[in-house]
Amino acid sequence: MNGSSESEQEVINCRVQIESKPKKLIHLIKYSSKTLSNGLKVLVHEDPSTPLATLNILYSVGARDESPDKTGFAHLFEHLMFGGSVNIPEYDSPLQLAGGDNNAFTNNDITNYYLTLPANNIETGFWLESDRMLSLAFSEKSLEVQRNVVVEEFKQRYLNQPYGDVWLLLRPLAYKVHPYQWATIGKEIEHITNATLEDVRDFFFRYYCPDNAIMTVAGGVKADEIFALAEKWFGEIQRATPSRMPYPAEPKQTEYRELTVERDIPYSSLYRAYHMCSRLDEQFYSIDLLSDILSRGKSSRLYNTLVKEKKLFSEINAYSTADFDRGLMIIEGKLVKGVEMADAEKAIDAELSKICSELVTKEELEKVKNKVESTMEFSEMDLSGRALNLAIAEYMGDANLVNTELGLYRKVTAEEIKASAQEIFRKENCSTLYYLSNRKN
Repeated sequence: MNGSSESEQEVINCRVQIESKPKKLIHLIKYSSKTLSNGLKVLVHEDPSTPLATLNILYSVGARDESPDKTGFAHLFEHLMFGGSVNIPEYDSPLQLAGGDNNAFTNNDITNYYLTLPANNIETGFWLESDRMLSLAFSEKSLEVQRNVVVEEFKQRYLNQPYGDVWLLLRPLAYKVHPYQWATIGKEIEHITNATLEDVRDFFFRYYCPDNAIMTVAGGVKADEIFALAEKWFGEIQRATPSRMPYPAEPKQTEYRELTVERDIPYSSLYRAYHMCSRLDEQFYSIDLLSDILSRGKSSRLYNTLVKEKKLFSEINAYSTADFDRGLMIIEGKLVKGVEMADAEKAIDAELSKICSELVTKEELEKVKNKVESTMEFSEMDLSGRALNLAIAEYMGDANLVNTELGLYRKVTAEEIKASAQEIFRKENCSTLYYLSNRKN
């Protein structure tokens, strides 16, 4: 739905599970790039086979850029950006008239906006996006409307839904200093209800500027024409050189932490958070494959042993948050009714001990690498996926990662996976949330 947040992207590396062995990647995402004098990075991927085009703008601002006493602003802005800009009172109508649609998402690190429309109407997208980068139509009315929308979202998604407050509890348990300690929605509702127009203006002009953005355009377009449009519509917007607050480094966790809560939920659940490296670290690739070996698909270790064979969990997952500062490896599962928590934990520990002490098989490693390759193929099937992947790669420091990152997964060894498991799965590196059902039957 336009202007609304996609599901909370605590995890940005969710994958489509494709079991079959993929064909070898034979294509590259070719692109051209240019940086405007105001700092806006523009990348273009030409695809003459389609009559459509996607315009994607990634802003380097997320929940980690918020003040501890003013959280939820990045997500609030995701909504405010659809409330009208300085020269365009309504965003959606002209885009729909041009045959387009749009959406956005916010996470800890970035805020991303994207629209897709017929390629011959691409200038409409430039007009819309440049105007709201120039300035929003700040008003008390617009702020009040979007503030109420976000507050309602906070209540419905996080407070009034079973298991909804898990991340509101788990993050501050795992992080004591770094701003990853609060969820994208914010710490508490009051931070949104108390947001002033001055607060909003300050946040916007600090981060929503050309030198804090990456634009990618993919589809039936010509690079030189896109560069000309970028200069026409964005070239005169002033750079701001964002005064970014330094992110305090999270101290190494040296002792086990736990928290127990009771809720009116059907099944008790267990959540473990282990500190891991940044998405930018080369070790990320071995950790990502490690999580896949543990829980990706019905042939994975945790599912096969703990769900299928021992019937301790109705579902169980392992995944990395893939944050751009040091993130988390999460293991979460819903217990089968009647199963004791101690038995469930013992079974998890046995599986983690095994992967820490034994090398994964060649076949097992090849299977998860093939699944990664399949996922990459799948993500590049549509224009918006290619545009986003290109923007993320540029944000990571090298746009060509869209073409070379598979090779980083391919070269991971069984020894590296074992070493990563040993480093991560230490009790003193773990924060556990026991999320218990208080229902009697």
